[in-house]
Amino acid sequence: MVVLVPLVLGIMQVALVLHVRNTMTAAASSGARLAATFDAGPEQGAERTRDLIDQGLAARYAGDVTARPTRVDGLAGTVVVARAEVPALGLLGPGIALEVEGHAVEEELP
Repeated sequence: MVVLVPLVLGIMQVALVLHVRNTMTAAASSGARLAATFDAGPEQGAERTRDLIDQGLAARYAGDVTARPTRVDGLAGTVVVARAEVPALGLLGPGIALEVEGHAVEEELP
């Protein structure tokens, strides 16, 4: 039990951190795709990212989201960056800083 309990708790903590990172990455990508449409801008993409993170995780992970124009493989695009602290030891321990990005190429009018 001395070895098994910490091992299981460690695996659960890694799973929690990966879940938060993957959810934030998906939200940032979705926000970038929205911001890259011809009738929306970076502000709408950042707001969409905040909403998705709030729905999927918690509002505390959605506090630091930014969006800005960029170049994606030489084409005009948008990048959404989300940053959050994820507890490394249990739900209340010290945090690990995560930073994820979502990129999208700007939509052009036909």
